[in-house]
Amino acid sequence: MTDMDWHFFLMVGLMVVVLLGLKRLGLVSVETARTCLKQGALVVDVRSAEEFKARHLANTVNIPLGELQNSLPRRVSDKNQVLLLHCLSGTRSGIAKRALKAMGYTNVFNLGSYGRARRILSQ
Repeated sequence: MTDMDWHFFLMVGLMVVVLLGLKRLGLVSVETARTCLKQGALVVDVRSAEEFKARHLANTVNIPLGELQNSLPRRVSDKNQVLLLHCLSGTRSGIAKRALKAMGYTNVFNLGSYGRARRILSQ
């Protein structure tokens, strides 16, 4: 392997580590999420209606990311309501969190992926 090949693989590996680290930064801690749930947080699945219909977690509401801006204010008028968001991978729920914060919702948290949300909600 040449020095150029070695540097390329090192850079790609570093980029993967950085991207994974940045993705995790926006997630709510398990402890905080469970406390919020005990206090009546609303869990919002921001995946598409088709994804939600195929499988979803109990006691969650489906408001797809593309409909969030119009649909959520009709469903949740209290901008202090605690909202726990999730999607398939955590990316759309991260986007939704930023959008809702920009709309004035103050207690919005990203649960992350479907699997992580399932683990948090199951206990």
